[in-house]
Amino acid sequence: MQNNVFTRRQALTRLGSGLLVSALSAEAFADELHKTPWATEGPYYPYNQLPLDRDNDLVIVGKRLTPAVGTIAHLSGRILTPTGSPIKNAVVEIWQTDGRGVYLASRGRDSGCDVNFQGWGRFETASDGTYRFRTIRPVVYPGRSAPHVHLKITAKGYSAFTTQLFIQGHPGNARDNVYGQLGSAADRAAVTKVFAPVEGSTIGEQAVNFDIVMGATPRDGGRRDGGFGGPPRGRRYF
Repeated sequence: MQNNVFTRRQALTRLGSGLLVSALSAEAFADELHKTPWATEGPYYPYNQLPLDRDNDLVIVGKRLTPAVGTIAHLSGRILTPTGSPIKNAVVEIWQTDGRGVYLASRGRDSGCDVNFQGWGRFETASDGTYRFRTIRPVVYPGRSAPHVHLKITAKGYSAFTTQLFIQGHPGNARDNVYGQLGSAADRAAVTKVFAPVEGSTIGEQAVNFDIVMGATPRDGGRRDGGFGGPPRGRRYF
C-alpha cells in the first residue's frame, strides 16, 4: 500500500515539473525567429547568362579598373535556422539592376547598360552563417516602384528559397506590387532594411544588414522557380 501512496509533495512536484516543461516549450516556441518571407524570384534571374566573374564583389568586373555606376552598398548578414542557429555552407546568390535600371539578363547592344556592373554574385557561408557582398544601392526601374535586391539561398535541409531586400523609408515601397503582396507588417519589416552611411567613407558608401531566417513557405502553394535552370514556361516576371 505504501508504494501506491501519492503524497501532496509528490503531486506538487509533478505539477511543477509539468508546468516547467510547458513553460520551456512555450519559451522555445516564443523564441523562434520570424521567418523571412518568400518573394518571387523574378524578374530576370540571369539564366544561362551568368557573368564570367562570379564572386561577391559586383562593383568591379574581373580585372577592370572602372567601378560600376551607383552608390556602393555593402550588403551582409547571416543565414539562420528558425531558432537562430547559423547555417554553414549555405549558398547565397544576389542579382539586381545596374545603376541605370538594366538587368544582366536583359542586356543588349541598345540597353544602355553599365558594362562595369557584374549584375549577379555568389557567396558561401562559413560556420557562423555570415555572407557579404559589395554591390550598389538598388534603383527604381520601369515596372517596379520599389528598389530591391533579389536573393536566393540554397542550404542543406531546406528547399531553395528566394526573397527580396527593400530600402527602409523609400516612398515607392507602398506602390510596389511585390512589396504589397508580402502579407503582414512583420513580413514587410523582415525584408525592409536601413541603408546607412558608412562612417568615414569619402565616396558616400552605404551598408545594410539583412539576416535571413529559413523555413518560410512560398505563398503560391509550394512552387519554387529553380535558380539553376531555365525560367518556367509562360511565366512573366515583374
